[in-house]
Amino acid sequence: MTTPHTPPRRAANQIYRLPPPLFSARCRACWWVAATALLVFLSFFTLELRWAQFLTPDALGKMARFIGELLHPETEPAFLARLGWATLETLAMSAVGTLLAVALGLSLALPASRTHADDTARWLKATRTLLNALRSIPELVWASLLLIAAGLGPFAGTLALALHTSGVLGRLFAEAIENAPPGPGFALRLRGQSEARVFWYATLPQILPQLMSYSLYRWENNIRAAAVLGVVGAGGLGQMLAFHMGLFQMPETGSVLAAMLALVALVDGLSHVSRRWLMR
Repeated sequence: MTTPHTPPRRAANQIYRLPPPLFSARCRACWWVAATALLVFLSFFTLELRWAQFLTPDALGKMARFIGELLHPETEPAFLARLGWATLETLAMSAVGTLLAVALGLSLALPASRTHADDTARWLKATRTLLNALRSIPELVWASLLLIAAGLGPFAGTLALALHTSGVLGRLFAEAIENAPPGPGFALRLRGQSEARVFWYATLPQILPQLMSYSLYRWENNIRAAAVLGVVGAGGLGQMLAFHMGLFQMPETGSVLAAMLALVALVDGLSHVSRRWLMR
């Protein structure tokens, strides 16, 4: 007979049940972690890591001279004028590419998400496959393909950024739509409102800060991606960076890197201000 202060035998057994011993046959997670760690350790033997050559006084001296030249940027007025134009070109490429990606990603996120339990979402698998294809192809490959049709210049780079980023933002937007609180949308559906009105008046106001944060973060990434696209002649700071690094002109390279850092800082500041404004 049990008193009110004595827990039942079954409940006590559940409370005081001990976990399996570490690295026992029952602890499968422990064995998986150990096997993964062993594979990572063994993978280092397949790499040609030349630490002795890397840390020689000659190599360290060359690295110090390389960094010292980067820290003395070029300030010639003619070069700064070209750098300013390339900075504006990169800013325009990243901004227009991100805006196009936001529009395309949002239009693909709607059929790629299941908005409520009774939603059939007939285009979900096809749309998510398209989003996977868009973001699995790097911007550099998109730019190489588009350069054939659009030619050298920032137009091909802008389209490459838009296509790749739309795949990333489309998936993020779809997850934000599915994770939105269902209460407001359910109330509008009970009143017989269409799915378009439910999205504009119930779902979008709830996920707008999240969509803005994703978009600004991808804009910051696209500024860095625009530098990579300069390798294939897509214009902007990337083309200047590839040109001056190819000629080992470190002062000019340092100026280009400083301009890229300034652009990233600008977008980061805009992201912080916009998030605070939306959360008021």
